[in-house]
Amino acid sequence: MDTASSRTVARDPLDDPPPPLARPAPERLLIWATGLSLAAATALVGCRAIGVDGVTPVPQLLAFLPWSLLPIGVAAVFTALLRWRGGLVWALVVLAVAGWYGLPYGSQAGAGDKASASALASGPEQAAVARIEVLTSNVEFGQATLGLIETVRRERPDLVFVQECEYICAQLLNTRIPRADYPYRHIVKAGHAEGSAILSALPLTDTEGIEGTLSMPGSEAVIGGRAVQLQLVHPLPPIPGGVGSWRRELGRIRTYAAAHRDAPLILAGDFNATRDHAAFRAVLDDGELRDGAALAGAGRTPSWPAAVPRPLGAQIDHVLISEDFSVRRARFLDLADTDHRALLVELDLRAPARR
Repeated sequence: MDTASSRTVARDPLDDPPPPLARPAPERLLIWATGLSLAAATALVGCRAIGVDGVTPVPQLLAFLPWSLLPIGVAAVFTALLRWRGGLVWALVVLAVAGWYGLPYGSQAGAGDKASASALASGPEQAAVARIEVLTSNVEFGQATLGLIETVRRERPDLVFVQECEYICAQLLNTRIPRADYPYRHIVKAGHAEGSAILSALPLTDTEGIEGTLSMPGSEAVIGGRAVQLQLVHPLPPIPGGVGSWRRELGRIRTYAAAHRDAPLILAGDFNATRDHAAFRAVLDDGELRDGAALAGAGRTPSWPAAVPRPLGAQIDHVLISEDFSVRRARFLDLADTDHRALLVELDLRAPARR
């Protein structure tokens, strides 16, 4: 039976709805580029979160971790403009974690640092037996020695730690800073970046110090009737190919801090590390030390490179103190002819706790 209803009607392909349009090639390229940038940022922030410094370029980039917020933010904007929902969620999560670690250190410190900040605000439990000022400065191969001498004459700190003090620097310190003002000195004379010096207005005895490629002398000072260990710090920087040496020398500083954590202790110098480096945090934790600048509210003030305006840069120059000290204030000072800002910290040494 041949009827119209039984006939098979051929479908016209032109009547079918069009398939979803593929993204144009430029959009696909932007998505790939944004994804790669987010993957790199995730690796960096992930290393900070799990507490490892990784390999090059992670240690170098961790020094500038707060500034990773800018490229991550740009990536988030691109994911929104590209209507890439999964990428937008990814970017916002990474941005939130990076933002948390980019906060001033006191905002996300451990219990010990919060207790220290509280003590700073309300006053120490024990009476102060002495008030001292500590200055640390990397004079970049001795180039900023004259600026340092001028700063020492103006500020008159009790203790001065000098890194990269080569032969001419050592000679100038001896001839232009009066012995009457700083009668006690521990100077290691060496060339280029290897020389170092500790100057003191307080009685000083030389100690062994820490082994390193760059000299790291130590001393013991008598302050307010208490013996205080002083240690200049200057490990190698984490340059590509030298991360292992950097990590090894920070490990020696960590060992020294742990061995002296039952005594009043000051570690000062160019650590070539920030609080975002796991190796630096290990020094703080094992030595039960606090960062003087962080306690004074200057935990994110950059000290290097000095050529870029604040707040750009990284804080790699530190004065670390044991719980025997409280911090009154900290200032970063600009010196000519060096790539580091000097750090001046005012401290109170407390009487020993009664047992």
